[in-house]
Amino acid sequence: MKITAKKCTCKKVVSKKIEKPVAKKAAAKPAAKSVTFTVHAEKGKAVYLAGDFNKWDPAAKKMAYKAKDGIYAATVKLVPGEYQYKFVIDGTWCADPENVNSVQNDQGTFNSVVVVK
Repeated sequence: MKITAKKCTCKKVVSKKIEKPVAKKAAAKPAAKSVTFTVHAEKGKAVYLAGDFNKWDPAAKKMAYKAKDGIYAATVKLVPGEYQYKFVIDGTWCADPENVNSVQNDQGTFNSVVVVK
């Protein structure tokens, strides 16, 4: 058996380097911080936290009674910004009596304001 080498008659292939699209980095979101809200109310009350961070849902965030402190407390994670909120105690909406930062709402009452930095 005789093997002969033949000259390649193929045309030269020019390859183009195809660059893969670079994924754009998403803008870094600020880290959420734990913010604790507290209110004094009698033991046995149904106490909730509502605000623009939970679409003002009066039952979205139940607050827990802390017997040793005599307060209700709830912690939520919030990214830096300004938030309006109220407490809902046995169905009654109440501004935070210990927070002087407030704004008037469209109901003619006031919402408490917290700023997360």
